[in-house]
Amino acid sequence: MEKRVVITGLGTINPIGNDVENTWDGIKNCKCGIDEITLFDNSNLKTKLAAEVKEYDASKYLDAKQAKRLDRSSQFAIIAAREALKDSGINEENTNLENVGIFIGSGIGGLITIENQSQIKFEKGANRISPMFIPMSIANMPAGNVAMDLGLKGESISIVTACASSTHSIGEAYRNIKSGYEEVILAGGTEAAICELGIAGFENMKALCTGTDKTRASIPFDKERSGFVMGEGSGVLVLEELEHAKKRGAKIYAEVVGYGATSDAYHITSPDPEGKGAARAMERAIKDAKITPNDIDYINAHGTSTHLNDSTETKAVKLLLGENSKVVKMSSTKGNTGHLLGAAGAIEAIICTKALENKLIPPTINYKEKDEECDIDIVPNKPVEKDLNYVMSNSLGFGGHNSSIILKKYVD
Repeated sequence: MEKRVVITGLGTINPIGNDVENTWDGIKNCKCGIDEITLFDNSNLKTKLAAEVKEYDASKYLDAKQAKRLDRSSQFAIIAAREALKDSGINEENTNLENVGIFIGSGIGGLITIENQSQIKFEKGANRISPMFIPMSIANMPAGNVAMDLGLKGESISIVTACASSTHSIGEAYRNIKSGYEEVILAGGTEAAICELGIAGFENMKALCTGTDKTRASIPFDKERSGFVMGEGSGVLVLEELEHAKKRGAKIYAEVVGYGATSDAYHITSPDPEGKGAARAMERAIKDAKITPNDIDYINAHGTSTHLNDSTETKAVKLLLGENSKVVKMSSTKGNTGHLLGAAGAIEAIICTKALENKLIPPTINYKEKDEECDIDIVPNKPVEKDLNYVMSNSLGFGGHNSSIILKKYVD
């Protein structure tokens, strides 16, 4: 018999808030976390804006030795996971920590560490490379570091599917619990790639916005969009088997009821121009949830602010929903947070969870110019109050990785 899976804890650190409460306040108040790059000297690059975590001081969260041995991406993952676990109320008195898993993905891993150690190699020689280089940079280490920090001994994996990594992580955690393999899983993603190497790489493939107006940089579905804005941070959700959650008297935010994943098998960076792969992922999630397309009240779009993504995702939704695409509400919160790559889906899942809890649809902020190719209600500029039952969140990654999850208002 399949188990029901619920969300009992939330944690995040991102460009609009260093915890869940401030993040949700930022969404409600249309806060934009995009500003001039401060993390490195970008004078040699065209890209001037990014969505950095604000006022970040690792010493507020980690002791000096621990911080020194952790890439920024692992630091963020630990901070988000600590908040999520504390929020859930899970501890060794009410839960066997050997049955608590960690599914935390990253699209890139420790890119800042890779850049720093590469510079040391060229300036000082190979024998000066840190012995911590590999364990700080490999993409599985955020999950491993969270497990060690919190003493969690269940299954620990790191899914790497570019910008779909954390939505895949949540979806696979949901399947794992539903099938009875674990009772609790911390699921999500983390990313910290705002460095010269990361920005230059995306800039040279023409993926980034190079404008200087922070209010017109990340503008999903807007006709004047010109590329995405790099963000950083982490999001972690505690997924839990329903009876286990009820037994310990947990607060239940929402229920995870559907998950779908597909591959475009089309191009290394461009999505299938007809949107068929993304549509099939959504269709699979709906089938898994045992509902119809018309039951979806709100879609949190991948919505990166690139021409190809936004127009293709619109096609995918119209292909899936048909006439109902004229009434469904779909927004992108990347105008708030920028694009957090492998962490994007987790933070957006947290936003969706709060949307269900507060009966409020997040807007697509800084929207001005209508694009005929993106002719769906994208909830421009202001939140919309609405009683929500089913919410879908999409993530689409380079390599043609498509993932969709469906959250439901919890009813016992």
